[in-house]
Amino acid sequence: MTSRYVLEQCGVGIAAITGVMAARGKQVDLFGVIVLALVTAFGGGTIRDVAIGDHPVFWAKDAHYVYTAAGAAIVTFFLARTHEIPLRSLQVADAFALALFTIVGLVKAYSFHVPPAIAVMLGVTTGVAGGILRDLLLNEIPLVFRPDIYLYATAAFAGAVLYVILRFMQIDPLTNMVVSVAAILLVRLAGIQWKLALPVINPKDRSPGQT
Repeated sequence: MTSRYVLEQCGVGIAAITGVMAARGKQVDLFGVIVLALVTAFGGGTIRDVAIGDHPVFWAKDAHYVYTAAGAAIVTFFLARTHEIPLRSLQVADAFALALFTIVGLVKAYSFHVPPAIAVMLGVTTGVAGGILRDLLLNEIPLVFRPDIYLYATAAFAGAVLYVILRFMQIDPLTNMVVSVAAILLVRLAGIQWKLALPVINPKDRSPGQT
């Protein structure tokens, strides 16, 4: 069992939990929640695998991914029925899933000998695409496109670039994965805590006619 496999299983489980938590208050039944969980857990990795030509995609090769995602979704569903889950919990869980999926996606892309820039792009896609699909199914603006969701894709991109730099420096692969995952997590959580964000094209305090 490789470290990438372990991280991917953890990411699948956490992403499934975020799918359930995002559905709260939406009057979604158990079946719908499981569908959301699976889409969140597998969306980014599926796009990555199709892009690099790895067929069948990862969850179709190994049913344990499906068991992990469905099991996490069912447990979270029943917990959410009896316990109030704060929004901050969703953001933190989503940050963990983002960090794990981004680096796992990047590492897998590298294993297919793609150039570093493409590996970074596929890593970020793995990290954010499942959440985008989840939010679209819930008729919400995806987190990655909301100005008040701080340093989301930016954190994934920064961590992916850090992985590439450390790989070029020939840092131990496991150490590189741990450091890069931690970097994404810290940047994302710092953005949430201190409301850090990149500049927007039309600031709210400036009318279109101003310069």
